[in-house]
Amino acid sequence: MHTPTLARLDQVLRGSSEKIRPVARMELPFRLDSFFTPAALAGLRAAAVLVPVIDHPAGATILLTRRAETLRHHQGQISFPGGGRDAGDASYAATALREAQEEVGLDPARVQVIGYLDDYPVLSGFRITPVVGVVREAFTPVIDADEVAETFELPLAVLLAERTFERKFLSREGFNVPFFELNYAGHRIWGATAGILWNLRQKLLA
Repeated sequence: MHTPTLARLDQVLRGSSEKIRPVARMELPFRLDSFFTPAALAGLRAAAVLVPVIDHPAGATILLTRRAETLRHHQGQISFPGGGRDAGDASYAATALREAQEEVGLDPARVQVIGYLDDYPVLSGFRITPVVGVVREAFTPVIDADEVAETFELPLAVLLAERTFERKFLSREGFNVPFFELNYAGHRIWGATAGILWNLRQKLLA
């Protein structure tokens, strides 16, 4: 890998697997511990996203998408390529790679899966498994306009910088729900996407 940061990422994710899935808590109200019971987590729909790390010689970046405005849910928001796990998907990695190919034209053969971040349950009823994959060469995204409005790349150096994230709260169903937010190049990144990026940042800086 070109950069020490990517070597560090490979190191910290080594040993992560699809069988042992720790759960992040970043988007949920602090007192909703019942959401983390085995029965509650089992009731969430399985989903996966690909965290595509582009291994540029000048510095690694993370590919992100802006969702199409015509989608029924989360239109216009910044996200990773991904979606619900289909019955035919052999693994969470297979889900993430399939969705990335459908959404941005990323050939799975160009992606080296190096590990997994913590699962991310969201109040919309999904348990998201983030799959980290390194793309060793730059590629030109070919987007599915029905799902993706545009793509952009967030430098890992920006992710790791101080004061990149803001901690905010929104009111939902009588609770103050905490979430992270960061802004880059005119893009507001928040909710689950920012929470997953925060989890990645914490692992790299641990």
